[in-house]
Amino acid sequence: MFVFQSKDLPPDPVFPADLEQLGYFINAEDQIKMISNPELVFRFKISTNDRWNEMQREAMNICTREVVLSRLCALGLSILRLPLDAAPDEPNVPILVSSNLSTATRVIVVFGEPGQDLGIWAYRTIGRQAIDAGSAVSLAKAVLGGNNMAGDSAEDRSDTALILANTGQLIWHCGSATAMTMPTWLALPRKSAVDPPLQMTYRNKIPHNQNWQEHVEYVFEQVLAARGKFLKEDAKIDIIGLAEGGAGATSYLARNWQKWHNHIAAFCLANPLDYLMPSPMELDTEAVSDSSSTFRAFLSSRCRAYVLSDEPVDSPMSSGQDQLCNYYSSGESLYAECIIPSAWKSMLAWLDRLHSDPYYEEVELLIQ
Repeated sequence: MFVFQSKDLPPDPVFPADLEQLGYFINAEDQIKMISNPELVFRFKISTNDRWNEMQREAMNICTREVVLSRLCALGLSILRLPLDAAPDEPNVPILVSSNLSTATRVIVVFGEPGQDLGIWAYRTIGRQAIDAGSAVSLAKAVLGGNNMAGDSAEDRSDTALILANTGQLIWHCGSATAMTMPTWLALPRKSAVDPPLQMTYRNKIPHNQNWQEHVEYVFEQVLAARGKFLKEDAKIDIIGLAEGGAGATSYLARNWQKWHNHIAAFCLANPLDYLMPSPMELDTEAVSDSSSTFRAFLSSRCRAYVLSDEPVDSPMSSGQDQLCNYYSSGESLYAECIIPSAWKSMLAWLDRLHSDPYYEEVELLIQ
């Protein structure tokens, strides 16, 4: 039997969280390219050892997150810590809210999926297309910048606020006083390259935000429901939900539709996860006055979903089973995380249409 002492084990690799030191730069097209060869994008596999590859990727992701966060803050977004009474050095998860939140008559809320960092849609889109394209920067520019980037919609969004929830960074790292995703947790420094990941304890849990379900509920109960504090009393809310984020919002509203039916204006799902969605019976339990006012009726008339498909964006689709709303192609056929980068303009244009016409209803599509 071989026995290795600590000094004999390979050291954990360290990569600087600095683009230039990593050998990359941001070109004029907002793309991350190699300094040594500006035609090449980020190279993930630099070693046959996965630990080296993962640590280099995390260093690159840190750089990307810093760029994205700085751009979002420059657009008027700021960090709001949850729970609301948490100090910066206490367990908390950051979300981003626009500076006009308390005065806007319309609020767009985005719930992402558990694997995403705050403000990031897909690192692969950032690497292949551009930083703005793969992050929430492009959406924030369209919503908060006052310019119409979503296509032909003539909707004026000058009185629209934006909230970016954070269903991914729900692990608290005490040493750095930072909330992080599971991939970032697994990339934390270790005693050696062959040591196991750090073990989690109760100290790594964030109160009332221990998982994506709790986080979605907390955003509704403590932020969106705080009318007169965070939101105007008469503000209307549009929701974009990706995968688990959409399922969490759907499940919460199904349980609490009596409370929210006058405030939610429209709902847009991306990659809806049918196995996490409420049952038809659960959707009908919160009837307001009649069958036309149930949450199920709202989903069928004021909601649509974008799914994985290589068909052109907005092409009608069928899921092959009972659908809560109409399904449309996202133009992305492989990765759910890339649906919003591919279809956010269509999503926003559709939300604009419903905001401008409170009586508009989707007509059920029959796909032959």
